[in-house]
Amino acid sequence: MFSFCADPETLESVQWLACYLTTGKHMGFYWSFLTVLTLLAITAPLALIFGFGGAIAARSPIAPLSWFGKGYIAIVRGVPDIAFFLFFVIALDQGIEYLRHKIKCPDWPDTIRQGNDFIVCQAAKMPLGNAPQWVHETYGYFIAVFTFAIVFGAFAGNVLFGAMRAVPKPQIETAEAYGMTRRQSFWRIIVPQMWVYALPGLGNLWMVLIKATPLLFLLGVEDIVYWARELGGTKTPRFTDYPHGDWRVWYFLVLLVFYLAFTRLSEIVLDRVMRRLTAGQATSGGEAQRRAAA
Repeated sequence: MFSFCADPETLESVQWLACYLTTGKHMGFYWSFLTVLTLLAITAPLALIFGFGGAIAARSPIAPLSWFGKGYIAIVRGVPDIAFFLFFVIALDQGIEYLRHKIKCPDWPDTIRQGNDFIVCQAAKMPLGNAPQWVHETYGYFIAVFTFAIVFGAFAGNVLFGAMRAVPKPQIETAEAYGMTRRQSFWRIIVPQMWVYALPGLGNLWMVLIKATPLLFLLGVEDIVYWARELGGTKTPRFTDYPHGDWRVWYFLVLLVFYLAFTRLSEIVLDRVMRRLTAGQATSGGEAQRRAAA
C-alpha cells in the first residue's frame, strides 16, 4: 500500500480513494476479472469438445451410442441451468469422495450416508482437510468449470448436430460416389462445411456463456459478483479504515460496463469469423460477398 495511506484519518479525498482502491480486497476484486476470463477460456473449448462428441454420438448408426448422445443433449438442455449447477457440483464432489473412500478406507465400519450427512474418512476428502487454501479454491473452481462445460456442451451438441444435418446431401452423395467411406465423407465434407451453419448458434451460445459467469458466485467461487457485493456493502469504521455507505450500485455498474464491452468485442470477432467462413460458400453470406466483389 502507498506510504501516504498510513494514516487514513488525514487523507484528502483523492488520496483516500487511491488508498481505498488499492486495498487487498480490491486486489482480489481485480483478480476476479481474470477468474471470469479464465473460466471462459477453459470452458468454451471444453464445451465444444463435449458438444462435438455428443453430436457425433447422436448421429451414430449404433443405437445405444445414438441414444446416449441424444439423451445427453436432451436431458441437460431440459434442466434449468441453476438447478443443474447446484445439483451436479454436489453430486460430482460426493461421487469423487465416494470412490476414494472405497479405495482408501475399505474397512470403514460406518455407512457413508447418515441421514442428511455424507461422511467419508479423512483420507478420502477432496481436497484433504490439511491442504492449503489455494488447493481448496482451485479444486472448487475446476469443479465449477467442468460443470459449465457439461451444461454448455449439451447446447453446443444440439447446434453442431443441426449443422451437420444442414450440409447439403448431394455433396455427401458425390463423395460416396467417388469412393469415400462414411468416415472419410464425414471428416472431409461434413466437418469442414458445418461450421458455417453452426457459427450463428455457437455465437449465441458464447454470449449466453458470458452472461452465465455470475453463476460462479452461487458455486462458492469468489468471482466479480462476490467481490462487488462484498466491497459495495455498507462498511462502518468499526470494521475498516475506509468506511462508506451502500456503494453496490457503483460496483455493479462496473460489472455492467465490463459485460457490455466484452459482449461487443465478441460480436466484432464473431462477425469477422463469419465473413471469413462464408467466403466462397454456397450460403447467403457467401453470395453477398461475391456480389459485393463483382
